[in-house]
Amino acid sequence: MIATRLRQIGLLLISMAISALAFIQMFERTTNSIPSNYLVILCVAAALFLVLWALTVRFQPYASQAIIPCVLLLTGIGVTMIARIDQSMSTRVAQRQLMWLCIALVLSALIIVFLKDYRVLRRFSYVSMVVGLVLLLSPMLPVLGQEVNGARIWVKVPGLGQFQPGEFAKLFLAFFFAAYLFDHRDQLAVGGKKVLGLQLPRIKDLGPIIVVWVASMGVLVMQHDLGTSLMFFAMFVAMLYAATGRKSWIVIGLLAFAVGAVAAASVFSHVGQRVDAWLHPFSDEQYNMQYGGSWQLVTGIFGLASGGMVGTGLGQGHPALTTFANSDFIYTALGEELGLAGVLAILMLYLIIIASGFIAAMKIKDGFGKLLASGLVFTMAFQVFTVVGGVTLVIPLTGLTLPYMAAGGSSLIANYVLAALLIVISDAANQPEPELTSESFQYEALAVLRDKELEERARATEPIVRQSPSSGSTSSFEEIVDTTRHAPDSFGAAAEYTAPTGTLPPVPPTPQVPQVPQVPPIPPAHGHHSASNHHGPRHGGARA
Repeated sequence: MIATRLRQIGLLLISMAISALAFIQMFERTTNSIPSNYLVILCVAAALFLVLWALTVRFQPYASQAIIPCVLLLTGIGVTMIARIDQSMSTRVAQRQLMWLCIALVLSALIIVFLKDYRVLRRFSYVSMVVGLVLLLSPMLPVLGQEVNGARIWVKVPGLGQFQPGEFAKLFLAFFFAAYLFDHRDQLAVGGKKVLGLQLPRIKDLGPIIVVWVASMGVLVMQHDLGTSLMFFAMFVAMLYAATGRKSWIVIGLLAFAVGAVAAASVFSHVGQRVDAWLHPFSDEQYNMQYGGSWQLVTGIFGLASGGMVGTGLGQGHPALTTFANSDFIYTALGEELGLAGVLAILMLYLIIIASGFIAAMKIKDGFGKLLASGLVFTMAFQVFTVVGGVTLVIPLTGLTLPYMAAGGSSLIANYVLAALLIVISDAANQPEPELTSESFQYEALAVLRDKELEERARATEPIVRQSPSSGSTSSFEEIVDTTRHAPDSFGAAAEYTAPTGTLPPVPPTPQVPQVPQVPPIPPAHGHHSASNHHGPRHGGARA
């Protein structure tokens, strides 16, 4: 156990060392010194990471220890790049990001300490649904809602600033989806007609996916947010497939979202502009458009291409040339200064977190935990895919942020809460089986033996069917013998049967019928008949 803990703390310290080395190297190349205002908050963040690891070992001892080091390394690289962009643009986004990081670490520690059993979340399924929908629709309020860059996804709280409630809505909706699908998985798994070799669901079971499709399209229409609506719908379809195992749900989900996306692209201009910029990014018309267009996308691609295989080095590139390089396009900024090798290493860190979550989902025996873990992990994986795919021309831009790396307190706190939930679920999945000498195991074993004994007693009191002995008869007759009354003994007396152990009595042997002595033949009468007229065989005897 000590060797295991040393390896775990070693991973955490290595992640801290890599992050500190990148931070120091970047500032030495840009300002030749480390600003003093970063030292204090960096030390506080490092101390909170150590406290978080210690609390995980204490309260979640069987949790996956690969999640915290990977999250730390991703956050450290992201804060380093944000601070690098601050040097070029004379901003202070990195300091605010470190403050949000400390708050996220405190919330994660509280979840790890007090959320001992994640199944308590199932009790508040409909409360989670209401909270999630309120958070999702809160940007539409006339006073609190704020529209930024054409998307109405922000809520401004007086005195606290603005935040993006959709990041927290995905957590509460994941709680509700997991509880709902766990309770109705049998009805949803029933198949209907088979079309082209695909087992389609029943018409009455299409209600949930229709409701979620309408809600996601409503978010797209009212808030002009393609990324949130896409993530919201994809999370539900993925959890629906995990609950039922039917590929037809995926096909129906893809077709439904394709129809909605085509309709949105033709009706709403901002969606159509993103699609046109994705299809024709290097055309003069799209590149020189005053609003929308592909200028930001092409600039990010040029920065990503200039990094080459190993990058220009931290502090030696020009990532600030791309608009929103510290949030939406932080992946291209990292690709410019870290190169292809650096961004592939970043994707590998995400892959380790995602794999840890899916392993926990496969190992845990609780159905609600399986759905919750798979839904949370898929949400993170889908968010990484949409961001990386959007800036590399694989799919259109969605406006989502890269988890743990992009600037923004809402995204950072929500994803740290997601990581804390994965830690709690992985602890439940990795707990060993109870030992044979433990009191709980002995109690369960005695309960099983007691149930087995009761079943045997019930079976012993049931009537049994046996063949009745019948001498001299070839036909088989059956009689029902009630073993609860009397069992005949070999002498024909009635002996009462008692079964203290619940075993059936042995069937007594059939009594032997005594042999009847053979009667000697009657001698013939003396008359006028001659002896030759009598036939011995006919009368069955010999002559006198």
